[in-house]
Amino acid sequence: MQQIVIEAQRRVPGGKNVNRRLRQSAKIPAVIYGSGREPLPLVVDPVSISDILHSQSGHNTIFAVSVDGGAQANVMVKDYQLDPVRGNLIHADLYEIAMDQLLKLTVDVEMVGEAEGVKVDGGIMDVVSRSLEVECLPSDIPKSIKVDVGHLKINDYIRVKNLPADPKVKILNDPEVVIVTIVPPVKEEVVEAAAPVEAAEPEVIRKGKAAEEGEGEAEEKGKAAKQPEKGKPETK
Repeated sequence: MQQIVIEAQRRVPGGKNVNRRLRQSAKIPAVIYGSGREPLPLVVDPVSISDILHSQSGHNTIFAVSVDGGAQANVMVKDYQLDPVRGNLIHADLYEIAMDQLLKLTVDVEMVGEAEGVKVDGGIMDVVSRSLEVECLPSDIPKSIKVDVGHLKINDYIRVKNLPADPKVKILNDPEVVIVTIVPPVKEEVVEAAAPVEAAEPEVIRKGKAAEEGEGEAEEKGKAAKQPEKGKPETK
């Protein structure tokens, strides 16, 4: 595969206004640094850097930077900044790579196949570790660490120590770290609807009605007692 080459120009470090004018001209500031060298301020094309970051190997991509059309340096994107509002690239830090020295970096995990516990038994695949730390030469950086999950059944799992050994790539994570497991399917609980309860008249209201009725009867009796009997004069 042909190596990617990006053209860059040296720049004189300036303040925010200088960098703003630079971005308005469809360029962004960048810096190359590395072991045993002074940081080198550059001007680069943001589209070229963005394409590398969105490639399959992403920030682990090794590419060449040609400065002012001269000597090239092998680099990786070590860090970058995005505009907080627009989300476009506004700065990049590039790290020079020595092709004969081991690198420590993070590589994504890629699941291969369909787990038996998912396909047959309806289980759920739980990816616990989505990336791993590795050490290797720059020319041996894998695009991803492939994990075959086809044989996994319910409650099965794969740890780091279960991965096939690769003489070119050393995994630095603890061997007992779980990468993926198949968990049982979630059972839906069926909740039975409760029988409707007839609304009962409050006891206080019933007692109140009874009391009102009793008071009415007593009042009627009182009126009757006050009235004189027919044929008898009312006593004064």
